[in-house]
Amino acid sequence: MKLFSVILAILFIMTNAHTSPIKTVELRSAKSPIVTFRLQFRIGAINDTEGKEGINAFTSHIIAQGGTKELSYQQVVEALYPWAAEIDVIADKEVTTFIGNVHKDHLEKFYKIFSDLILHPRFDEEDYTRLKDEGINYLQNSLRSTNDEELGKQTLQALLYEGHPYGTTNVGTVQGITATSLDDIVAYYQAHYTQSNLTIGIAGGYPKDFINTMLKDFSSLPVGKITVIDLPAPRAISNLEVTIVDKPARASAISIGFPIDVTRSEKDFYALMVANSYFGEHRTFNGVLMNKIRGDRGINYGDYSYCENFIQDGGTRFIMPNIPRRQQLFSIWIRPTKPEDAHFSIREALRELKKLIANGITKEDFETTRDFVKNYSKLWVQTQDRRLGFALDSKFYGTEFFIEKLEKELKSMTVNDVNNAIKKYLQFQNAAIAIVAGDAKELQEKLSANATSLIVYATKVPDTILEEDKDIINYSLHINKDKLKIVKADELFEK
Repeated sequence: MKLFSVILAILFIMTNAHTSPIKTVELRSAKSPIVTFRLQFRIGAINDTEGKEGINAFTSHIIAQGGTKELSYQQVVEALYPWAAEIDVIADKEVTTFIGNVHKDHLEKFYKIFSDLILHPRFDEEDYTRLKDEGINYLQNSLRSTNDEELGKQTLQALLYEGHPYGTTNVGTVQGITATSLDDIVAYYQAHYTQSNLTIGIAGGYPKDFINTMLKDFSSLPVGKITVIDLPAPRAISNLEVTIVDKPARASAISIGFPIDVTRSEKDFYALMVANSYFGEHRTFNGVLMNKIRGDRGINYGDYSYCENFIQDGGTRFIMPNIPRRQQLFSIWIRPTKPEDAHFSIREALRELKKLIANGITKEDFETTRDFVKNYSKLWVQTQDRRLGFALDSKFYGTEFFIEKLEKELKSMTVNDVNNAIKKYLQFQNAAIAIVAGDAKELQEKLSANATSLIVYATKVPDTILEEDKDIINYSLHINKDKLKIVKADELFEK
């Protein structure tokens, strides 16, 4: 009888392990003193309730920056401090990821708090009020008022994805946050925080059987159903559609972009990565845009391009993991210029993009850039936290580990692959342009009239640059005048 009970228990465990919808990603390293968690739910801003835009981010933050049934938020903070432990959350369009880092000496105590935050959130009224105020303050006073670069990028996304689930900021809207009650958040949590939506990611020096403990604990969540939203195609853009955000500003922040139909799950994406690195790798000096706009002309601080959604990871130069998307965009980011140089800078960026599409890159430039990407990409995973993040992204896209996949594709890639990808996915005729500017009306008139954009240099520049400028200052921008508009900053992301 005793043996029979043991057999039944084993069969029960095996059956549950086989049928559990919870997915796992493990990067165990016995010698690592740190244990890293990334618990990812397949929910994001696309799951926001209509009229309550921002509820996904609001819910995730009240979990990660709130309390548990046993501990208040302040008690959680006080417990984590002596362990030098961290808890954070990234709430993006498609996934929401809870991140924890702790020394393995404090693993059990930390895990109890970390798991309780997700499994047994406190949903305290004070935390709700505090985080509601933070969300509204971010939109009204940070994004609209003090962060022109981010305001430009968010305006671009709103333009590209008008009427699309990607169309609002991850934080939501002022009215959406205002309309979201604590009861709404509890209901959202109960509906979406399920086993079916969960992937458990863990890395570092944890015990071998620790994943089984986690699977057992998180099986207390309802099984639920995976909540992947069907995405319509982004709307078609006709010529250059320009929105100028009118606000007091000493410089003009410019974002240009258009949707592209390729992601990390497809072979062409890796060829496009090489093309993009050649054209405008983020915060490096090897890109065409950086050399032409800043290097040759000293117009601004930086000029970059991106072949997928890009958010810089903290103080690094690298992309943040766990912001994957099933639909992507190509974008150009022109860091703020003097107002009088904004029109010229737009012309030069699009002119260089046109040249890239027409001419491609040379075999020599391809080989140099390919080698750079191969070596630079290894820096993206220099911490186990980032390695785990990219491992989760690879699971999202259904590929082998991103850096290994990239290296494999680079080995067999040719210059023709890159130039074919450029012609297939890039274009310069139909794009959205978002500009944050203090001289909105004047800039609108210049763009509408396709006026000459003269440029004056503070110091002497080579004659070759001056000769090239003759082409740039009158480069024709095919502005869609019906889509050339000015909006007030305080009107954005309101509802």
